[in-house]
Amino acid sequence: MSPIAIEVDSPPQSRSFMRRFAGAPLPWIMPVIVVIGIFYLYPVIDVFRLSFTNATLIGDNQDYTLGSITNALSSPQLPDILWATLIFVGGSVIGQQILGIAVAVVVIRGEKRGLFGTTILRTTALVAWVVPGIAGGIIWQMLFSEAPYGALNSILRLMHMPVVAWLSDPAIAPWSTLISNIWRGTAFSMVVMYAALKSIDPSLYEAAEVDGATASQQFFFVTLPQLRAAILVNMILITIQTVNTFDAIITLTGGGPGRATEVISLYVFNIVFRNYDLSGGSVLSVLMLIISLGLAFVYASFLPKEEEQ
Repeated sequence: MSPIAIEVDSPPQSRSFMRRFAGAPLPWIMPVIVVIGIFYLYPVIDVFRLSFTNATLIGDNQDYTLGSITNALSSPQLPDILWATLIFVGGSVIGQQILGIAVAVVVIRGEKRGLFGTTILRTTALVAWVVPGIAGGIIWQMLFSEAPYGALNSILRLMHMPVVAWLSDPAIAPWSTLISNIWRGTAFSMVVMYAALKSIDPSLYEAAEVDGATASQQFFFVTLPQLRAAILVNMILITIQTVNTFDAIITLTGGGPGRATEVISLYVFNIVFRNYDLSGGSVLSVLMLIISLGLAFVYASFLPKEEEQ
C-alpha cells in the first residue's frame, strides 16, 4: 500500500499516530541501537565483568574477586611485555606513516608525469596489505631464516658478509618483527595519504612556485600542513591496529627468543588459550583497551579545530 493510500484510507486517529511516529527519531534508530548493543557493547561489558571474576576456560564455576586484577597487573613479566609493545607500536606507527607518505608522494608525482611503473608501484604496495597476517609472518620467517635457504642471509653470504641472527638474537628479533609489520601496514597509510594528497588544492602549489619555493619547501610548508588531519587520523587507526596485532608475530617468532617479541596482544592470547586463564586475559584486554583509547585521545587532541580548517 502506497503512502498516499495510507493517508486516504486511514482514519484520522491512525493518521495522527503515523505523523507522530514519522517525526520521532527514536523508532528509526532503535534497530541500530540494538545491533550496536548486541555486537559491540555486550562483548566489551562482558570482558569488564570477567575481569572481576576467577573464570577459566576449563571450569564452570565463577566467583567475583579482585584477585585476578591484582595477579595480572603485578605479574613480573608485564613491564617487559609493555616495553616490547611500546617498541613495536611506536616503531610501526612511525615507519608506516613515513613510508606511507613517501610512497603516496611518489605515486602522485609519477601519475602527474605519466611515468611508467607508477601503477605497478601502487599495486605492489597494496599486495602487502591484502596478505593475511599469518601468511605475512610465514613470508618474513622464510626471508629472515638462519637456515641455508634464508633469503637475506644468503645475500649476505654472497657479499662475503657475516650472517645475522634475525630471529634468534633477543636484541635483533624485535626489529625483525618491526620490519615485517611496517612492510604489511605501509600500504594502508599509503592509501590514506594518497586520498589526502589528491584533495590538496593545486593553486597552493602554483602560488608557492610563483614565490620561488623549492620542492622541499613546498613539501614542508604546503603538503605536510595540508596533511595534518589525515596524518593524525591515520595514526589513530594504525596505532589501534598495531596494538591488536599478534598473528604475524606468532608465526614469525612465536614471541621469542625468550619473550623478546611477546607484545601484549600475544601475551593475552597465551594467557587465555595456553594458560586457560580467562579472567587474567580479560584484565589485560581491558588494559589494551585503555592504552588504545588513551593514545587515540592524545592524537585526537592535535586534530585541527573547525575554525583552523
